Amino acid sequence: MAADSGFDCVLDSPLGRLGIRLQAGCLAGVDFLPDAVALQSPATLIAQRMAAEFRGYFGAAQQGFSIPLVPAATPFQQRVREALRAIPTGQTRSYGELAVQLGSGARAVGNACRRNPLPIVVPCHRVVAASGIGGYAGHTAGPELRRKRWLLQHEGAELSP
Repeated sequence: MAADSGFDCVLDSPLGRLGIRLQAGCLAGVDFLPDAVALQSPATLIAQRMAAEFRGYFGAAQQGFSIPLVPAATPFQQRVREALRAIPTGQTRSYGELAVQLGSGARAVGNACRRNPLPIVVPCHRVVAASGIGGYAGHTAGPELRRKRWLLQHEGAELSP
Protein backbone atom coordinates (compact mmCIF):
# COMPACT_ATOMS: atom_id res chain seq x y z
CA MET A 1 0.00 0.00 0.00
CA ALA A 2 1.28 3.47 -0.78
CA ALA A 3 2.49 5.23 2.35
CA ASP A 4 1.43 8.69 1.20
CA SER A 5 -2.29 8.20 0.51
CA GLY A 6 -3.26 4.92 2.14
CA PHE A 7 -4.51 3.69 -1.25
CA ASP A 8 -3.03 1.13 -3.60
CA CYS A 9 -4.13 3.35 -6.47
CA VAL A 10 -6.24 6.42 -7.09
CA LEU A 11 -8.14 6.34 -10.37
CA ASP A 12 -10.05 8.95 -12.30
CA SER A 13 -13.59 7.96 -13.22
CA PRO A 14 -16.80 9.56 -14.50
CA LEU A 15 -17.79 9.82 -10.82
CA GLY A 16 -14.56 11.53 -9.77
CA ARG A 17 -11.53 10.03 -8.08
CA LEU A 18 -11.71 6.52 -6.67
CA GLY A 19 -9.32 5.35 -3.98
CA ILE A 20 -8.70 1.60 -4.14
CA ARG A 21 -7.45 -0.32 -1.10
CA LEU A 22 -6.24 -3.89 -1.29
CA GLN A 23 -5.47 -6.36 1.47
CA ALA A 24 -3.70 -9.68 0.97
CA GLY A 25 -4.56 -9.73 -2.74
CA CYS A 26 -8.23 -8.92 -2.16
CA LEU A 27 -10.23 -5.74 -2.68
CA ALA A 28 -10.75 -4.16 0.75
CA GLY A 29 -12.19 -0.73 -0.06
CA VAL A 30 -13.35 1.69 -2.72
CA ASP A 31 -13.65 5.32 -1.66
CA PHE A 32 -15.07 8.28 -3.54
CA LEU A 33 -12.47 11.05 -3.19
CA PRO A 34 -12.36 14.78 -3.93
CA ASP A 35 -10.88 15.72 -7.29
CA ALA A 36 -8.04 17.46 -5.43
CA VAL A 37 -6.62 14.06 -4.41
CA ALA A 38 -3.71 13.21 -6.68
CA LEU A 39 -4.02 10.30 -9.06
CA GLN A 40 -1.83 7.36 -8.09
CA SER A 41 -0.81 4.66 -10.54
CA PRO A 42 -1.27 1.06 -9.46
CA ALA A 43 2.08 -0.27 -8.29
CA THR A 44 1.27 -3.98 -8.02
CA LEU A 45 -0.16 -6.49 -10.47
CA ILE A 46 -3.34 -6.91 -8.44
CA ALA A 47 -3.81 -3.11 -8.29
CA GLN A 48 -3.24 -2.96 -12.07
CA ARG A 49 -5.87 -5.66 -12.55
CA MET A 50 -8.34 -3.79 -10.33
CA ALA A 51 -7.72 -0.54 -12.24
CA ALA A 52 -8.31 -2.37 -15.53
CA GLU A 53 -11.57 -3.84 -14.22
CA PHE A 54 -12.80 -0.37 -13.21
CA ARG A 55 -11.85 1.05 -16.62
CA GLY A 56 -13.72 -1.83 -18.24
CA TYR A 57 -16.82 -1.23 -16.11
CA PHE A 58 -16.88 2.48 -16.87
CA GLY A 59 -16.42 1.71 -20.57
CA ALA A 60 -19.16 -0.94 -20.66
CA ALA A 61 -21.31 -1.53 -17.59
CA GLN A 62 -21.86 -5.16 -18.54
CA GLN A 63 -18.28 -5.96 -17.57
CA GLY A 64 -18.21 -7.30 -14.06
CA PHE A 65 -15.51 -7.54 -11.43
CA SER A 66 -13.57 -10.72 -10.77
CA ILE A 67 -11.05 -9.71 -8.12
CA PRO A 68 -11.57 -11.49 -4.78
CA LEU A 69 -13.11 -9.42 -1.99
CA VAL A 70 -12.09 -9.13 1.64
CA PRO A 71 -14.74 -11.02 3.62
CA ALA A 72 -17.63 -8.98 4.96
CA ALA A 73 -17.57 -7.98 8.62
CA THR A 74 -20.58 -10.06 9.72
CA PRO A 75 -22.38 -13.13 8.36
CA PHE A 76 -25.46 -10.98 7.63
CA GLN A 77 -23.39 -8.43 5.71
CA GLN A 78 -21.90 -11.32 3.73
CA ARG A 79 -25.40 -12.58 2.86
CA VAL A 80 -26.42 -9.08 1.76
CA ARG A 81 -23.22 -8.73 -0.28
CA GLU A 82 -23.96 -12.00 -2.08
CA ALA A 83 -27.55 -10.92 -2.75
CA LEU A 84 -26.36 -7.57 -4.13
CA ARG A 85 -23.84 -9.21 -6.44
CA ALA A 86 -26.60 -11.49 -7.74
CA ILE A 87 -28.69 -8.53 -8.99
CA PRO A 88 -28.05 -8.39 -12.74
CA THR A 89 -26.58 -5.27 -14.29
CA GLY A 90 -29.37 -2.93 -15.38
CA GLN A 91 -31.85 -4.27 -12.83
CA THR A 92 -32.86 -3.10 -9.38
CA ARG A 93 -34.42 -4.64 -6.29
CA SER A 94 -36.19 -2.85 -3.47
CA TYR A 95 -34.94 -2.97 0.09
CA GLY A 96 -38.14 -4.85 0.93
CA GLU A 97 -37.61 -7.44 -1.81
CA LEU A 98 -34.09 -8.15 -0.57
CA ALA A 99 -35.35 -8.29 3.01
CA VAL A 100 -37.90 -10.98 2.09
CA GLN A 101 -35.26 -12.90 0.15
CA LEU A 102 -32.89 -12.77 3.13
CA GLY A 103 -35.55 -13.34 5.82
CA SER A 104 -34.75 -9.98 7.35
CA GLY A 105 -36.10 -6.44 7.50
CA ALA A 106 -35.75 -3.65 4.96
CA ARG A 107 -34.00 -1.41 7.52
CA ALA A 108 -31.36 -4.10 8.19
CA VAL A 109 -30.74 -4.43 4.45
CA GLY A 110 -30.43 -0.65 4.17
CA ASN A 111 -27.95 -0.53 7.04
CA ALA A 112 -25.83 -3.26 5.45
CA CYS A 113 -25.87 -1.34 2.15
CA ARG A 114 -24.87 1.86 3.96
CA ARG A 115 -21.85 0.06 5.47
CA ASN A 116 -20.73 -1.39 2.13
CA PRO A 117 -16.99 -0.60 1.78
CA LEU A 118 -16.97 -1.75 -1.86
CA PRO A 119 -19.39 0.48 -3.79
CA ILE A 120 -19.76 -0.24 -7.49
CA VAL A 121 -18.12 -3.69 -7.10
CA VAL A 122 -20.75 -4.76 -4.57
CA PRO A 123 -23.60 -2.92 -6.28
CA CYS A 124 -25.63 -1.44 -3.44
CA HIS A 125 -26.68 1.23 -5.95
CA ARG A 126 -29.01 -1.39 -7.46
CA VAL A 127 -31.17 -1.35 -4.33
CA VAL A 128 -33.96 1.21 -4.43
CA ALA A 129 -36.90 2.27 -2.30
CA ALA A 130 -40.34 0.85 -3.03
CA SER A 131 -41.43 4.24 -4.39
CA GLY A 132 -38.33 5.82 -5.91
CA ILE A 133 -34.57 5.77 -6.02
CA GLY A 134 -34.04 5.72 -2.25
CA GLY A 135 -30.73 6.74 -0.71
CA TYR A 136 -27.09 5.97 -1.29
CA ALA A 137 -24.32 5.63 1.28
CA GLY A 138 -26.66 6.91 3.96
CA HIS A 139 -27.69 10.05 2.04
CA THR A 140 -30.91 10.96 0.27
CA ALA A 141 -29.56 13.99 -1.59
CA GLY A 142 -26.33 15.52 -2.81
CA PRO A 143 -23.36 13.97 -4.61
CA GLU A 144 -24.06 10.48 -3.26
CA LEU A 145 -27.49 10.35 -4.83
CA ARG A 146 -26.15 11.80 -8.08
CA ARG A 147 -23.60 8.93 -8.13
CA LYS A 148 -26.33 6.35 -7.60
CA ARG A 149 -28.44 7.84 -10.38
CA TRP A 150 -25.40 7.94 -12.71
CA LEU A 151 -24.50 4.30 -11.96
CA LEU A 152 -28.05 3.10 -12.59
CA GLN A 153 -28.31 5.06 -15.83
CA HIS A 154 -24.86 3.80 -16.92
CA GLU A 155 -26.09 0.25 -16.36
CA GLY A 156 -29.32 0.89 -18.27
CA ALA A 157 -31.69 0.55 -15.32
CA GLU A 158 -35.09 2.17 -15.70
CA LEU A 159 -35.58 4.87 -13.10
CA SER A 160 -38.77 6.42 -11.90
CA PRO A 161 -38.65 10.22 -11.53
